[in-house]
Amino acid sequence: MKNIAVIGAGTMGNGIAHVFAQSGYQVNLIDISTEALDKALATIEKNLDRMVAKEKITQENKQSTLGNLSKITDLKKGVEAADLVVEAATENMDIKLSIFKDMDQHAPEHCILSTNTSSISITKIAAATNRADRVIGMHFMNPVPIMKLVEVIKGYSTSDNTLDTIMELSRNIGKIPVEVNDFPGFVANKILMPMINEAIITLHEGVAGVEEIDTVMKLGMAHPMGPLQLADFIGLDVCLAILKVLQDGFGNPKYAPCPLLVNMVTAGKLGVKSGEGFYSWNHGTKDLIVSDYFKA
Repeated sequence: MKNIAVIGAGTMGNGIAHVFAQSGYQVNLIDISTEALDKALATIEKNLDRMVAKEKITQENKQSTLGNLSKITDLKKGVEAADLVVEAATENMDIKLSIFKDMDQHAPEHCILSTNTSSISITKIAAATNRADRVIGMHFMNPVPIMKLVEVIKGYSTSDNTLDTIMELSRNIGKIPVEVNDFPGFVANKILMPMINEAIITLHEGVAGVEEIDTVMKLGMAHPMGPLQLADFIGLDVCLAILKVLQDGFGNPKYAPCPLLVNMVTAGKLGVKSGEGFYSWNHGTKDLIVSDYFKA
């Protein structure tokens, strides 16, 4: 593989593009918004500058990485020479199915189509294409340049050759791939999201405050950050979308999202991306919000 296309220039998309470009692949970063693309490239350059300052890479490495990146607003043009496409659009089934139909139509026959979905069925996504054997899940973790894990999800029709290719490719870009089966939420979010939801329920019921809940989980359970802070990083809208997928997929009320989470998303309090969630976020710093949103 030489040519990689990444669809979606948001947090996950720019991180995925960064990692592939730094590993020497030619990367087309695709988004319908030129503003989103400009912002993504600025983020990548800023992250590379941090790596240079920490002497993890050289200035030459930075320039070669940036040289491997191209900004594209036309999906057809962006995928027409791709060996692999990684879809990193919003966690919405209809949007993903539409993108995969377009990718299938315009990407070369040999091209593998992958999705960074954190919960949606790979089998269902693959069914929207005419190459279900070459559709697979590549669930990267945020922040992509730092986190080593990639959940590699094999759909019902995914071929062993496709699986082996993606497992090897993940290792080539410095990641540790773990094969998992195609269930709602896979492994990471099947375990993580109920924990985050329970933390929100604990807050909603007035058992403890935001900082107290996070402190218990950090100091008592040795988590690097508390579940409410992590929810802010993930995006409360993303957490809500994943919980809905789990609830629909398993039909179990234990996955029902807490009303507080629903109300916060409705109010536009999405976490870091909106500047306000369980904490207020100002230039990457965290301050506790005291408001009616966090009262039972």
